[in-house]
Amino acid sequence: MPDATITNLVDVVREFAYPLTGAAQDYDQLMNLIGDARFVLIGEASHGTHEFYQQRAEITKRLIQEKGFTAVAVEADWPDAYRVNRYVQGVSHDQTPEAALAGFRQFPAWMWRNIDVLNFVYWLREYNDKLPRDRMKVGFYGLDLYSMYSSIDAVIEYLDRIDPEAANRARQRYSCLEHFGEDTQNYGYATGLGLAQPCEEEVINQLRELQNRTNEYFHKDGCLAADEYFYAEQNARLVKNAEMYYRTMFHERESSWNIRDRHMAETLDQLIAHFDQQGQQTKIVVWEHNSHLGDARATDMKRMGELNVGQLVRERYGNDAVLIGFSTYTGTVIAASHWGGSAELKQVRSALPESYEAVFHQTGITQFLLILRGAHPAIEALKKNRLQRAIGVIYRPKTERVSHYFDVCLPDQFDALIHIDDTKGVQPLDRIKYKEMGEPPETFPSGV
Repeated sequence: MPDATITNLVDVVREFAYPLTGAAQDYDQLMNLIGDARFVLIGEASHGTHEFYQQRAEITKRLIQEKGFTAVAVEADWPDAYRVNRYVQGVSHDQTPEAALAGFRQFPAWMWRNIDVLNFVYWLREYNDKLPRDRMKVGFYGLDLYSMYSSIDAVIEYLDRIDPEAANRARQRYSCLEHFGEDTQNYGYATGLGLAQPCEEEVINQLRELQNRTNEYFHKDGCLAADEYFYAEQNARLVKNAEMYYRTMFHERESSWNIRDRHMAETLDQLIAHFDQQGQQTKIVVWEHNSHLGDARATDMKRMGELNVGQLVRERYGNDAVLIGFSTYTGTVIAASHWGGSAELKQVRSALPESYEAVFHQTGITQFLLILRGAHPAIEALKKNRLQRAIGVIYRPKTERVSHYFDVCLPDQFDALIHIDDTKGVQPLDRIKYKEMGEPPETFPSGV
C-alpha cells in the first residue's frame, strides 16, 4: 500500500512545479526569482551530465543578455580558465574554442573539455565580439586551487616581464616546492607527517611582495596593467592557499575541504572587488557541483564541521545571492571508477526510494523547476530531511548509498531546484571508455 505521506508530498510538488518544455519562457519564473541579485550559483548533481551543463549554459546566456552579468566563475583551475577568458575576450593566440580549452588536460579533463562547454565558449566569444567598444566583455574565470605548479610558473612568467629581479626572488622562494617533483600529494604527505619542512612562509612572503608593489607594476605594464597584475596576484594567492591545502589533506577531511571552499569564495570576492573598481557593480554566475553551492548548513556537512561556497556567499551577501541546484533520477553519466582513472560512460542507478529524487520521479513530470524561496506548501512539505545523491568525478554504483548519498533539507539548501528525470552523460572532446557497472566494492568520496 502506498505511503500516504509520500503520496501527499508528490501531489504538492506536482502542483507547484513549473514543467520545462524547451520553450523560450521556461525559465521566466527563475529570472523573476533572481531579480537584481548579483550572484547566481548554479550547481550540478554530477560532473558528467549533459543536461546540467546544457541548461546551466542556457540560464547563463539569459543572465548575461537580460540582467547584465559580466563574469562566469567555474569549478576549474585559475590558469586553465584564464586561457579561455583570454579567448572569449579576443586577446588570445588561440584560434578556436577547442584550442582555448586545451589547458584542461589534467584529470578530470572531461569536466571542461566537453561539447557543452565548447558550445558555450563559442557563444561567449561571439557575444563579446558583437558588443560595442565601450561595453565590458564577459569573462570566464576559475575558482579552484589544484594548479599550484602551473600558478607558480605564471607568477614567474609575469615577473620576468615586469621585474626580473623580483622574478629571481620568486624562483628562490618557490624552489622550496621543487623538491617534490611537482607532485602535490608527495608534498602533502611529507609535510603532513613532519618528514619535510613546509613552504608556508615562502609562499606567503611571495604574495605579500607582489601586493606591496601593486602601484609600481601598474605603471610598468601598459594599458592591460590592471588585468595582468590581477591575474598574477591571484596565481600567487592560489599558491599560498594550495600549499596549505596539500599540507592538510592527510589530516581530517574537513580541514582540506574547508581550505578549498574558502579559497573559491575568496576568489569570488577578489573578482568582485577587481571589477567593481572599474566603475560598475559586477554580477557573477558561478558553476560548481551541488556539494559546493548548496548551503552546507542544510546538509550532513554541518555535522562534519564542513562549510562550502554556497554558505559563505549567503553569509556575506544574503538575498543578493541565488542558489540553484540540479537533480536526476536515472540515466547515464561520464565518471571514473577511481581518482585519476579513465573517463567512462556509466549507468546511473534509479534513485533510492527515500531520496528527494525518488519523490520528484513520482510526479511523472520529466523536467521541472521548483522555486524554494518564499512561502508555499511545497516548501513546507519538503523541509523534512531526505537523501540527496551527489556524483562527482567518481561514481561507484555498487556502494552509492555510502559514497554518493547525503542527508539534506532541500528548501534550506537551495533557492530553486531543476529536476531532469532521465539524463545522459556529457560528450567529452577526448576518447572515453564505455563500461558497464563492474566497479569494485570500495567506498570512496564522490570526488566533487
